[in-house]
Amino acid sequence: MSTRQFEQTVDVETPELVVLTYSLAGVGSRVLAALTDLLICILAFVALIVAIVALGPRSALSFDSSASWALAILGLAQFAILWGYYVLFEGLMDGQTPGKRIHRLRVVREGGYSITLGVSAVRNLVRIIDMQPGLLYLVGIISLLVTKRSRRVGDIVAGTIVVREDTGPRRAPLRGKREMAGSARPLQTALSEDQYAVLSRFVERWSALQPLRRAALAEQLAVRFAAAMPNDARPAGPRLLELHEAERRARILGVAARGDVGAGRERQALIAAGQPRWATFGARLALAQQSGLRALGEDGVRDFVSEYRALSADMARLRTASRGRALDEMFLLGRLVAGAHNLLYRDRGLGLRGALRFLFTDVPREVRRSAAPIALAGLLLFGPAVIAGVGVARSPALAARLLPTGMLQRAEDGVRRARFGEGYIDDPQLLRPVMASRILTNNVQVTFAVFAGGITGGLLSVFMLVLNGISMGSVVGLYASKGIAALLFAFVAPHGVLELFAICVAGGGAFLMAAGLILPGRRARASALVENSRRAVRLIACSTLLLIVAGTLEGFVSPIEWWPIEAKLAVSGVTLVLLIAYLRGGRRPERAAPGTPLGAPATLALATVKSPRVT
Repeated sequence: MSTRQFEQTVDVETPELVVLTYSLAGVGSRVLAALTDLLICILAFVALIVAIVALGPRSALSFDSSASWALAILGLAQFAILWGYYVLFEGLMDGQTPGKRIHRLRVVREGGYSITLGVSAVRNLVRIIDMQPGLLYLVGIISLLVTKRSRRVGDIVAGTIVVREDTGPRRAPLRGKREMAGSARPLQTALSEDQYAVLSRFVERWSALQPLRRAALAEQLAVRFAAAMPNDARPAGPRLLELHEAERRARILGVAARGDVGAGRERQALIAAGQPRWATFGARLALAQQSGLRALGEDGVRDFVSEYRALSADMARLRTASRGRALDEMFLLGRLVAGAHNLLYRDRGLGLRGALRFLFTDVPREVRRSAAPIALAGLLLFGPAVIAGVGVARSPALAARLLPTGMLQRAEDGVRRARFGEGYIDDPQLLRPVMASRILTNNVQVTFAVFAGGITGGLLSVFMLVLNGISMGSVVGLYASKGIAALLFAFVAPHGVLELFAICVAGGGAFLMAAGLILPGRRARASALVENSRRAVRLIACSTLLLIVAGTLEGFVSPIEWWPIEAKLAVSGVTLVLLIAYLRGGRRPERAAPGTPLGAPATLALATVKSPRVT
């Protein structure tokens, strides 16, 4: 009887027709891993601050351009740590952040395959929903508790699960193997499997029990197992421990349990014959997980693949021989096969060429393909903007209801600035790097939130788009009512085309996700959500790329006061032309091998690959 029988598990059928059993990570282990990752992020950020302070100016009075760039880098680093840490580590370290690695957890796709960088991005961008309210992660924790496979919202959207990678209970070394092998081996053990399971549970709880309770239980078990125990004057406890050790050694050596016939004897024989090979394979697997398959060498990889096949066969035979009984050996073997399966069926890394192809071929193609949801996002952004702008231009008093006090004061100051030929805002050139970094990170985070809102059926995304549209239109209407619209347009022109289009693209990604949730068509709802989300992450990649350029322009070019509006409109025109050229990329049809779907994961040719089945 396995000591792991109370763990929540999920079965996955591999291409070799072997059913792998993964142990799902519980709330406790995931929270520990999350706290470990959070501590690492905090330490990284503190170390960065210390480094910048050490290298920066010695006093506030000596603030110069280097200090401005240092603050800008600090802001970008904070953003990178907050969002890039999880996406990059899980995407590039085969589903493990440092925290998950320490606590022996791994993110895998539902079919047992390793996750890709795109899957990691989907999973972690939706983290903005999981962490609500605030940073308490109550949404994520509740989702872990109520979903069938202990998944947070990000896992549901990305089609992933978090599994444990421990290799089962550790056994003490078999010191008496030679002595027992040299003597006559008994035909069967003294205890049946059910009796041995009861005794094993008692031994495992030995140190946790109160002395009086432990002694009472030992006496009860001694009466039950009297025929099998040494008959001497020692207390019941030591005699039970001796019986358990003898029974454990006998099972490792392949002695059939009492009452076992046929399949039971075959089970013990399989365990006895296979354990040395399994131990050797486990050491090789640990090396491959730590350093990659290349660390094994060409011959080592060939042997690894051969052993993987052999262990898959052992697991299938042991499952049949166990007759549904949960075994610690089955658990151990399952971990080994599952770990090897994840390594051998890992997707190839993007590499530089793959990354460029993704950004300049796959992403533009997806933007064109998703024109309808992007257009819907544009309608929800610009429709309310036009209505609010016209309303405020005709009735300026509405601005006080639609805009914050700071924006109203900026408009009043804009009248004076326009009269004296000044720009939309003050342009302290020393602070341009800081402005650019703040604008960039804020805008990207807003589009991440719009994208993540797709999991709410698009309701949160609709709210954010309409709210931003009303705010944007109200500002334009307010400036128009004061006759200073040119002041605003001169500031917005250089970056406006890219920034506004990026918001629409992010909204399109949200609605693509929402469509999978609400209108799955002939697909299963869960499958439609996962497929559409993996498409949507390409739109977020486009949005992020455009916002990086737009934020740079807004921080360095848009505030320049002495540039005439014609020059800034020329920059706007150039960005429009470049955007159109970018979106026309990837028009050539893909050529794939016959019968190979585009974007299929790279798998090792171990057997004929079939779609994995999650049971």
